Amino acid sequence: MDVTPPSLASFAIDRGALLLNRLRAVTPTIAGQAAALDTSDGMVPEAEVALLAEEGLLAAPLPRAMGGCGWGTEAAGAAGAFEALRQIGRASLPLGRLYEGHMNTLRLVMHHGTREQCADAVRAAQEGVLFGVWNTETAEVTLRIEDGVARGGKVLCSGAGLVGRGLVTARHGGEGPQQMLLLPLDRGTDRADLAGWTPQGMRASATGTMDLDGLDLSPSVLLGEPDAYFRQPDFFAGAWRFLAVQLGGIEAVAEALRLHLNRTGRGGNPHQAARFGQALTAAETARLWVERAAILAEERLEAPEKIIAYVHLARGAVERAALDVMEHATRSVGLQGLMRPNPLERLLRDLATYLRQPAPDFALVSGAEAGLGFEEPVGEMWPGAAR
Repeated sequence: MDVTPPSLASFAIDRGALLLNRLRAVTPTIAGQAAALDTSDGMVPEAEVALLAEEGLLAAPLPRAMGGCGWGTEAAGAAGAFEALRQIGRASLPLGRLYEGHMNTLRLVMHHGTREQCADAVRAAQEGVLFGVWNTETAEVTLRIEDGVARGGKVLCSGAGLVGRGLVTARHGGEGPQQMLLLPLDRGTDRADLAGWTPQGMRASATGTMDLDGLDLSPSVLLGEPDAYFRQPDFFAGAWRFLAVQLGGIEAVAEALRLHLNRTGRGGNPHQAARFGQALTAAETARLWVERAAILAEERLEAPEKIIAYVHLARGAVERAALDVMEHATRSVGLQGLMRPNPLERLLRDLATYLRQPAPDFALVSGAEAGLGFEEPVGEMWPGAAR
């Protein structure tokens, strides 16, 4: 009898599959609660974050040697990270936005942190602490480092009040390179202001302004080298993560259309069937782009400039697919799909809002310029993307 113990790698793969199965088991609960969270401004997915923690999903992005599955921190974890983000996005785009930020932050800590910072992050994630990364500023709200103290804050901070470890960028005296800071925060802190978050969708993403003024910035909170946050290809290529969440939203809209056509018996109408066929095509197109972008970015199967170009183009492909699926769904379902409590109404609002990621034109033009300069012909530019 073969009594060879399983390798650590096979154990990690089994653990990843187990966690994905557990995630699939709880996504109906998350999806069912998403409508309730959308009823008024200021509602936050606290119970949903706690559920992810209870199922071990907040620790899953950690390296395998540290008790995780390597989702977002190891090349071998790319497939699991993609699937987790897609599944959570299908159930709740606001929660998917928070999980994507959590995964991104842990990745940055594991890549740039000291041994002590990594150990603290491991303990916190295993204890159910949500991580988040905030970089956005305005002319009025900026974050500076002055005499070892934080001055100012950040805006558009998803997970404000829920995040227990916030990764932010700040400049010494407001000038020079950006320094990453990993700040321990109190849950439900009065530093979080959600009053200004009044969008048509993604209302439950707990997005607001974080007042970080006066926080002590001891050397232990400084993370990585100056400007490490913008290191390429990770900075641009990391967009695949929010694309995976958006993909889940696209699939949720297409599924709502499928259920409507089956429930009403209108799927046999050739016009309805044609629209649904186009929606399926668009959703699958988005999936293929994002899955390959994840593999290229995390497994580093191409040169950095090629990885960045592919992810840039994937952004345009996913946006186009989302807009097409939303149009087909609204044309097929009609006015009732734009009225509460029809679930399609909320899904459309959330997806339309989440699609508004920064610099879409820059991404498309940059991808095109890169393609014009590659030596390989069209169809041969990204051989590493093939599986």
